[in-house]
Parts: sequence; structure tokens; C-alpha cells
Amino acid sequence: MSAAALANGLPQVAIIGYPNVGKSTLFNRITGTREAVVAPESGVTRDRKEGQAEWSGRDFVVVDTGGIDLSNDEPLSQKVRHQAHIAVTEASAVVFLVDGKMGLSPQDYEIAALLRRSGIPVILAVNKQDAQSARDNLNEYWELGLGEPIGVSAEHGLGVGDLLDVVVAALPPEAPVVETPATVRVAIVGRPNVGKSSLLNALLGDGRAIVSNRPGTTRDAIDTPLTFEGIPICLVDTAGLRRPGKRTATDVEYYSSLRAIRAMERSDVALVVVDASEGLVDLDLQVAYEAQRAKCATAVLFNKWDISRLDLDMATARVKAKVQMKPPWLTVSALTGRGIERILPLARELYNKYSQHIPTAELNRWLEDVRSRRPAATKGVKAIKVFYIVQYGTRPPRFKIMVNSRALVNKPFAYYLENRLRDDYDMRGIPLVIDFEGKEERYS
Repeated sequence: MSAAALANGLPQVAIIGYPNVGKSTLFNRITGTREAVVAPESGVTRDRKEGQAEWSGRDFVVVDTGGIDLSNDEPLSQKVRHQAHIAVTEASAVVFLVDGKMGLSPQDYEIAALLRRSGIPVILAVNKQDAQSARDNLNEYWELGLGEPIGVSAEHGLGVGDLLDVVVAALPPEAPVVETPATVRVAIVGRPNVGKSSLLNALLGDGRAIVSNRPGTTRDAIDTPLTFEGIPICLVDTAGLRRPGKRTATDVEYYSSLRAIRAMERSDVALVVVDASEGLVDLDLQVAYEAQRAKCATAVLFNKWDISRLDLDMATARVKAKVQMKPPWLTVSALTGRGIERILPLARELYNKYSQHIPTAELNRWLEDVRSRRPAATKGVKAIKVFYIVQYGTRPPRFKIMVNSRALVNKPFAYYLENRLRDDYDMRGIPLVIDFEGKEERYS
């Protein structure tokens, strides 16, 4: 089975036929796309092309193939036939498309014989029924021994619904859907040589990641899957992030840093690793800022705590002051195992908050309480009036707040609402997206 169908667990339906009978036009009609190139000359399609389709609540993959010309022995034609053969062997059902205007040909008999021997359900479709000559020829296709011929016009859509009814009925029964938890992607990030790979090995209990005292040992983002209490997790060990000024476009470190940032953008949770033996430095805060920009739920891990002399209160206060998300923190040691058992539970907790949806009624009760605690902010002679709030997305949580005028919303007011929302719903380390919509935008 092809990668696309295998990934989705969907059956395949192959469209087979002689060159230039309208296979690509039918493919585009069924998938509702213009992915397959259509042209008057024959042989335009050579490789197999796949597209997803749905009919009567059933999803399946449609495979457009090159035309089968059994009389052509050229190498290219043989390769096209081979690709079509692969499509048939991988298919759950086959649509054999013929040109109704041309009438039966010896090639049609030969292809029909091959399809009958395949043992796969075959649906015979007679194309170009918008022409009277094709309608007159429809019944003669019973001679192919493939059952009732179904008249269609791929170009105009005539009869395609009837064809799909038969196709869906020929597919194997759907396998029961097994709900599996979504994979939580957790990126381990930090500046070079803070112990990211050592922490990964400690979490896995093996030496899968190469560890060295030399900075920059890890140069790519390495994915490692595991299961924690029934939840699939993908740990992503990343290269150390350097200051932007230290990265040059020709340097390996530039691409390593770029991959680390891309890994965060694809992740749900970022664990920012700090070398506690060296203290909290500006670059650590820059890494946390990059995680915030990537909209990851974020926590800070003070690693090498066994040899640390860090003032924890001062360091955490600095993180809280400099990083808007106010990420939670843990003191850990990859070498001694201190705190390692708390890392994955913290990542899971962050992901749950990152994914939570707060009911609208509850949010508006919260908003009323916030309004009662703080008088309306003003800009000039006008006051900001906040009407209601709704959450419209998760991962990260996204909120829309209706106000009388968006022009009246300033940064202190926006940050005040964000901080109250984060504190009252215990969403430390969770990036929040808040959109303000004024009445003038809504009713313009």
C-alpha cells in the first residue's frame, strides 16, 4: 500500500484504462481538485498520482495511472504499464474507464481479461456520455464480462455519483476506529553544552544520544519516541542555540540553530535547559524567548544542580520578569538523576493546559470579576468597555475579547488581562493569544 494510504489507513481506488480515455479528468472530478494534468494528447500521465476523496461518509484514496497500451513496447510505455500494475495490486477496487465514443476495441478486451484475473473488484465506467454516440454504445460493453457498464461524463460530472455509489459498495468494510492519544512533541532546548543530550539519556534510561564535553556535539534535531503512562511522547533533542550575532550563513552552527528553532515551532512543549553551575545568563533568557515566539508551552530546567551555587530565588524572579509566559521550573541533575522523574509529568501537565478549552460562560464570569476588581482603562476622554470573551482555539489557547473600540486597547491593559487570565487559570508557561475586536470592525 502507498505511503499516503498507509498513513491514513484508507483503501485505494485505482483508475485504469487505455491512454486518453479521461482518467485524469475523472480523478480531478472525484477528488474535487485540479491536481492531475489534463490535455488533449495521450500519454500525459505517466506516474501514479494520489488524492483523497470522500463519498457517502466513506474516505478513500484515488490513484490516477498512466494509460495502458499493451501494443506499445517502448521502454517508457513499459514503465507506465508497470506503475499501473502496481496501482492495481495495491488497490481495494479498480475503476476501468473506457471511451464510449470509440466503441469496444481489442485493447479493452485484453485489459478486461487482466483485471478479471487480478481478483480485485472492478467497476466498468463508460466515459463521454455527454455524446450521443457514447450513449448508443453503452450496452455493448457488457461483452467485457465485468458486470453492468456505468455511463459517466468525467468532464461534465454526469453519472459520477452513481459510479461512486458502486465504488464505495465495493470497498472492504471499515475497520473500527481506535482512538489513540495525540503524540506530544517535547523539544529539549538551550544554549550549547548545558546537558540537553544528557537529560534525554536520563529520561530514556539509555545512552542513545551522544554526549561530549565539547559544545556543539548535537547538530540536528533528533526525534525519539516513547510512551509515558499511556501517552505517546516524542522527545526532540536539539542543537545548542547561539546568539544571532554568532551565527553566520556559511557556518554549521547557523543551520543547527535554525533546525532547533524549527523543532520548537513543530513542538507542543519546550524544556529550556539551563546550566545551573554557570548561572542564569542572558542567552538562557533568549532561548526562553524563542520558545515563547514559537508558541510552545515552556518550562525551565536548572540542570547540574548537584554542582550548582545558583541563587534560585533570584534566578526564578529574573525568569518571571523577563519571560511573559512566566514558565514553571525544576532543579534537576542528569548526572545524579535528581528530579528526572518530575520532568515528564510536568511536560504532560503543560500540554494538558496548552490543550484545554474553557467554556464561554465560565470565561465571562471571570471577565465580570476582573471588571469589578479594576476600573475601566481610559485613553484620553474615552474609556475601554469590555463586553465579552470567548475561546476559539487551543494549542496554544486563543481568545477573542469584544471591546467598544480596538483603538482604545493599549499594552498595559492587554498585558493586565493576559496576566490575570494566566494567574487565575494556572497557565504559567502557556502562551496565550488574545485578539481584541472592536464594534467598529464587527459591524463595518
